[in-house]
Amino acid sequence: MKMRKLIVVASLALACKGGDKRDEVASTRTSASTDEPAAAAGSAMREEATKELEKARGMKNEAQALARNADVSSGFDDKTVYGGILVVPVRVPDRLTTWRVLALAHSRTGAQGGATTSFLGTLPAYVDPVVPPFLMAGDEIRLPIQLVNTTAAPLATTLAIGAVNAKLAGAGGKRTIPAQGSLVEYATLAAERAGAIKITASLDGTDAIERVIEVQPTGKPITVIRSGTLAAPRALSIEGPAGSNPTTDRVRLLVFPGALALLRSELAVSTARQGVADDAYALLLAGRAPTLLASLGDKPDPDALRTLTIVTTQRSIRHGRTLDVTSATLLTEAALAHAENPVLQRLGERAAAHLAGAQRPDGTFSGATGWTLQRVLVATADATRAVNSATTSPIAKQRALAVNARASGAFARTLDQVQDGYTAAAILASGGVKGEVADKLRTRVRDAIKDGADGAKYLEVGDGVVRADGTIPSRAEATALAILALTRDARTVEPKVADLGTYLLGSYLPAWGWGDGRTNLAAMQAVLQLFKAPLPKSVTITLAMDGKSVASGQFDSAKLRDVLVLEGPAAGFAGTHAWTLSAEPAVPGLGYSLALQGYVPWQKQPVQQGLELALPATITGSVGKPIDIALTAIAPSGIELHLQQALPAGVQVDRPSLEALLEAGTISRFVVADGKVDLHVPPLAPGATFTATYRVIPTLAGKLQSAASLIEAGPTKYFVPPTLWTIR
Repeated sequence: MKMRKLIVVASLALACKGGDKRDEVASTRTSASTDEPAAAAGSAMREEATKELEKARGMKNEAQALARNADVSSGFDDKTVYGGILVVPVRVPDRLTTWRVLALAHSRTGAQGGATTSFLGTLPAYVDPVVPPFLMAGDEIRLPIQLVNTTAAPLATTLAIGAVNAKLAGAGGKRTIPAQGSLVEYATLAAERAGAIKITASLDGTDAIERVIEVQPTGKPITVIRSGTLAAPRALSIEGPAGSNPTTDRVRLLVFPGALALLRSELAVSTARQGVADDAYALLLAGRAPTLLASLGDKPDPDALRTLTIVTTQRSIRHGRTLDVTSATLLTEAALAHAENPVLQRLGERAAAHLAGAQRPDGTFSGATGWTLQRVLVATADATRAVNSATTSPIAKQRALAVNARASGAFARTLDQVQDGYTAAAILASGGVKGEVADKLRTRVRDAIKDGADGAKYLEVGDGVVRADGTIPSRAEATALAILALTRDARTVEPKVADLGTYLLGSYLPAWGWGDGRTNLAAMQAVLQLFKAPLPKSVTITLAMDGKSVASGQFDSAKLRDVLVLEGPAAGFAGTHAWTLSAEPAVPGLGYSLALQGYVPWQKQPVQQGLELALPATITGSVGKPIDIALTAIAPSGIELHLQQALPAGVQVDRPSLEALLEAGTISRFVVADGKVDLHVPPLAPGATFTATYRVIPTLAGKLQSAASLIEAGPTKYFVPPTLWTIR
C-alpha cells in the first residue's frame, strides 16, 4: 500500500471579551501530497503552510499574544509551530477513502476548543497493480494493472512497469486515461524461482508504486539436521536431499551457549511436568539457578525464580510426607539445595536420614523378589549419591561416611559382576568407590562408549540393563551418567567427554528435556558439569561446504541471551558433501544446530494405512466462472478426518457451497485461508467412502499450480502432489 503525506494545519486563536477569556477556537485545514520528492508536491505543501501562517499574522494583536503565551509546542518538538499555527505531517494510505481529522486544543488555564475537517485520500491519478498474496515457483500469470484518473479532464501519461526476480512482458508505454475513468492493462509475469518478486509501476510525473509478491517453493520440504558442540572443529559428511532444487537450497546454522541455553529453557518449562522425579528435578533447578546462572555469566529473573520455588516446594513437601527409598533418593539433594529455606532443609535432612536407616547390612539399598543384582547396584549407587549431597553438618558428614563405607564394600564385592557401562557409570557417579575399584569401573565405562554421527559419542545400554525403578534407561541418561562418572576425578583427563556432551546437547528437546525426571536430573547435572567454564569474549564461527565458505559470523559472549543465526543459499547440496564447522577458539560450551533445507519433487504416495485422497491432476477454467471441485477419500472407519486442499494464487472459495456441505452433515467444519481450504470430516462408517463437491472462482488468468494437498487421520498423513491449473 502506498503512503501519502498529509499536512494538518491547526490555527489556535484566543479572543478576549470583557476581560474574560473565551474557550479556544481551533480550526483545521488539510492538504495532501505524494510522498515522492516531486518539486510540485513540495511546493504545494509549502504554499499551504505559508497561507496559514499569513492568516495567523493577520489575527488581532490580542489573540496573537494569547496564542504565543499558550504552550502549544509541548509534545510537538518535531512539528512546526508559529504564531499559534501547528503543522503536523501525517502519512496515510493511498486509497480512495475519506479521512476525518479532529483537532483539539487547550490553554494553560484550562480553556478548550476543537474542530474537525475531512479530505479524500487519493491522488488525481494513480496506478495500482492488482497482485495476488502469493505465487508458486513456475507460475505464469496475466497481471492486471489499473490506471485511474480522478480529475475532470483526460490525462495523457506514460506507464512504466518493471520486475525484480521475475520475467515481465507486455504493458507499458503511452496511455490516455479518460476523465473520471480508468484503464486496465495486462502484463505477463513469470515467477521463475522462490523468493520475493518486486513489482514497480509508475505514471510519468503523477504516481509510482511498488508491490512485493512472495513466491513459494513447489516441492516437498526436506530438512536434514545435525547438532552438537564446538569443542573441536567438526567435519561432517552430510547427504543432502536427492533431487533438491538448487534454487531453493538453503543452510541455517544456530550457535548458542549450550549449558546456559538449556538451563534457561528448563527453568521456563520444568513445572509443566509432574511426578516425584520431575518435581525433585525442578526443585533442584530452582535452588541452584542463581549460582549456576552467575557462573555462566547470566542473572536470574527474581519473580520467575520465586514462582518456580514456591510451586516446586509445595509439590515436594507433598511427596515427602511418606518417604521411601525412591522418593528420599530423589528429594534429598533437591531439598538441600535451598539453604535459605528451613522447611526444605528439614525435608532434605529427613530424607537423608531415612536413606541411612534403610541401608542394608551388606551396604545395598532396596531390593525385592525378582530384582537382578544389576538393578540393586544401581539403586545403591543412586541412594549413596543422594546421601553424599547431605554434608552440611558434622553429623551429616559422619552419616555420609558410614553410608559410603558400607556401599563401597558392596561395590567391591560385586565388581566382577558389573559388566555393563551403565551400572559402572552409576557407581562411579555415586562417589562410593576409589582407587583400583574406581579405575576398573572407569575402564568399563570407556569400553561401552560408542561413536555416533558427526563426531558425537554415547554410552551404549546393554541388554537387560535397567534403572532402579525397573525401566530401561535411555541412551541420553546413560551418556549423562558416563559424563558424571568420568569427570568426578579431577586428576584424570578424559578426551571422550566433550564428544559425549555433543550427543547430550543434540538429544535435548525443549518440551520434554531429555526424558523423564530421572533422566533430566542426570542430564542437566552432566551438562552443567561439562560446560561450566564461562565463554571467551569473542568466538569466530565458520561454516564451509566442500572447502568453500558458506557462512561466517562472530559470537559475542557479552550477549549470552542471543543466539547467533547464520543462514544463506547453499545451491547444490543434494548428495553427499563434506561440511566443516569450526569455532576459533574451540569452545565445548557452545552448541550448534545445522539445518539443510531443500525442496524435492513431489511423488505420488502409496496408500498409507488405508488412507488415500483423490484430486484431479489438472484443472481448467475461466476467470470469474465457478469451477466444481470433486473430492474423494478413503479412510479407516471411526476416526475423524482432516482434509486440506491446496489452491493456487487468485482462486477464491465459494463459501455457500461449503456451508451447504456443513448443513448436510458431510463435513463438521471448514476453514478458508489464502491458498488452501481445510475440511474436517466426521468419522466414516465401515466401508464408506468420503465424497464431496464444492466450488471455487478463479480471479487470475495464467498457468498456476498449488502446493501439495493432504488428508490425515490421527497420526497418519497422506499427501497428494500439486494440481496444475490453467485459467483463461
